[in-house]
Amino acid sequence: MNLYSAEIRSQQPTGDRTDMLSFLRPDRGAARIALDEAVRRAGDGTLVVIDVREAGEVAMTGKARGALHVPLGLVRLRCDPNAPDCPAGLGRDRAVALYCASGGRSQMAAQMLRDLGYAEVYNIGGLGDWISAGGAVER
Repeated sequence: MNLYSAEIRSQQPTGDRTDMLSFLRPDRGAARIALDEAVRRAGDGTLVVIDVREAGEVAMTGKARGALHVPLGLVRLRCDPNAPDCPAGLGRDRAVALYCASGGRSQMAAQMLRDLGYAEVYNIGGLGDWISAGGAVER
């Protein structure tokens, strides 16, 4: 190692840091849930399902039967249990599963819920995953 590389190395950040790609860290966000389990638990009321897609997407394709619709941009505001417009039945003590079109936005939303103190948060993936597991869709 030469003097230049030692200086560069000493300038690199160490320890905990927040960066643009923190949403990719596996310790943040949500685990995947078996799709058949998600459909079953949503049906028996032990899992709250949230669609985080935009309103236009939901209008075109429908949403999982019984799912709440909270667009990604509003998750932090509307899903805060202290917020006056937090949907009924949603709380830190309830299991929550999220989906979007492919799983990316639902993973970001899962991180937001974890940051709000939700303990049991899952990422279903996309609406297509829900449908492939036999989940019903409503328009």
